Amino acid sequence: MCGIIGYLGGREATPILMESLKRLEYRGYDSAGVAVLEQPTAGQAIRTSVTKSEAKVDMLIEKLEANMPSGKLGIGHTRWATHGKPTYINAHPHTDCHGKIFVVHNGIIENFAELKAELEAEGHEFPSETDTEVVPHLIEKYYKGDFLAAVRAALKRIKGAYALAMFSSEDPELLVGARLNAPLVVGLGEKEYYIASDITAIIPYTKRVLVLGEGEVAAVTPLGAEVSTLDGVTVKSKVVHVDWDVAQAQKGGYDHFMLKEIHESDDAVANAMRGRLTDDGSVSFREFDVPDEQLRDITDVLLLGMGTSLHAAMIGEYVIEDWAGIPARAEDASEFRYRRPTVGNKTLDVVITQSGETADTLVALHQARERGALSVAVTNVIASSAARDADGAIYLHSGPEIGVASTKTLLAHTVSLFLLALRLASVNGRVSLERRQELVEALRALPEQVRMLLEREEEIFALADKYSGYRNFMYAGRGLGYTVALEGALKLKEISYVHAEGTSGGLLKHGPIALLDEQFPVVAICTVSATKDKMVSNVHEIVARNAPVLALVTEGDRSLDGVATDVFVMPAVEEAASVILNTVMLQLFAYRIGVKLGQDVDQPRNLAKSVTVE
Repeated sequence: MCGIIGYLGGREATPILMESLKRLEYRGYDSAGVAVLEQPTAGQAIRTSVTKSEAKVDMLIEKLEANMPSGKLGIGHTRWATHGKPTYINAHPHTDCHGKIFVVHNGIIENFAELKAELEAEGHEFPSETDTEVVPHLIEKYYKGDFLAAVRAALKRIKGAYALAMFSSEDPELLVGARLNAPLVVGLGEKEYYIASDITAIIPYTKRVLVLGEGEVAAVTPLGAEVSTLDGVTVKSKVVHVDWDVAQAQKGGYDHFMLKEIHESDDAVANAMRGRLTDDGSVSFREFDVPDEQLRDITDVLLLGMGTSLHAAMIGEYVIEDWAGIPARAEDASEFRYRRPTVGNKTLDVVITQSGETADTLVALHQARERGALSVAVTNVIASSAARDADGAIYLHSGPEIGVASTKTLLAHTVSLFLLALRLASVNGRVSLERRQELVEALRALPEQVRMLLEREEEIFALADKYSGYRNFMYAGRGLGYTVALEGALKLKEISYVHAEGTSGGLLKHGPIALLDEQFPVVAICTVSATKDKMVSNVHEIVARNAPVLALVTEGDRSLDGVATDVFVMPAVEEAASVILNTVMLQLFAYRIGVKLGQDVDQPRNLAKSVTVE
């Protein structure tokens, strides 16, 4: 999400921070800032200069050039807002009550509300709306003259995800970094050291990097970098030598942003759940904190979206009806705006838009609100139009998505809708505690299951290579698998320009089957579900028309052995969880075909990331 840079060495820190933040702009951001520990002149006390911009890095650079801080230690940050709007006050770095401790942060602190309440009760004051600000105040609370010890004590209290760069004006030769569930590296130069959220920021300065492990802290001094656990146990870290150029570094070593972002899917799924889901299945949304009584009055749910977001809406429709027992309908927002829909003050209107600026979806949102509907925007961008115009928001916390074709944000949308469905089911007493716990277990297992699937990339690429010569595809599924089929077909046509269409298995016989022959392969979603046996029958019908079949099946299921042309075995999971895993597989499949055909998969022709016109 956010970009982090820290420097300690013999050169002026400010120019290095400025250049590094420019290289981190590709990540997407809404504000920026730096803190530099200035060199005191004779008779002066040490002071820290903080410069922020609520806009682009270029504006920050203009401010710095007009009043350039001089110092050898500093930290910088580009912020992708997760808690609090993109304002000057909310921009990093953040500090403690006495202005001695300075922190930049990437990630989400799940328990920030309870920590903030504790600290406020002890007299700490919080000017910003961010979750990050609890970190310097918590360090201040534990500071007893040893900054590193105070950092370790504070971090033991924090739950969630963090990559942090920190310093204290009382320890002018110490730069500290720490990570948990968010990447952070230490760059090792010639008598100078860097802390960064990714290699991009530091690649012009050094090719030697130390990658921090989970729950590790790096203490950087002029003598070098020492890594330890939160308990102070020294860790021997591996130094990695990289030979990437800046463009490769921005992509994390991947060939394309799309592939990089597919590989960030596990984090996107985890971040969508952070701080929202308890062990007993209770769900809370900080920015959509609607009382149970109001949600019990909801009689129907309207889900609006376009493109991939419409497919997420269709998944939401299915699980809300299945889990919560509330009538739900997914609608193409561009068509909804020209109808006279039956929407009233007992309707929950859920608008799904990655950017929060999709024109058709915004108009549909306004129409539903005019008819009295309670509205919530499910979006990746804080303070976007959808988030501002709706009654509340469910933020994805996926970080920037550079590739035009939505990948990781679709998965975050889907998980967010699972949580909304579980919230509605709970307030209406539709699911038992035992069933809620089963769903919690399934959802919390997803990030690791996605990681394991991504490790099978070469197996998926081999299948894609085999099928890359075909010019027509059909994707078929039933139930939730139908929506997976629609999305799989959309991804293939978006980035490879190969004709593909999605259909339900039941609808296949009512027209689409006429297209099938030996040159028209079918990707069949046959993982475990209530309609799996029906889908297996559909595959037999397809094979009878000589069409090649690539079937996704659940491990242990041998029903299509010797029937389907190719079988890809998926892990045995809850049906809702299979949506996530099947989608990741098909994203990799489409990506590889697009690359094999020589297409620009990051920027497909005629498409835009945010569609702001009708």
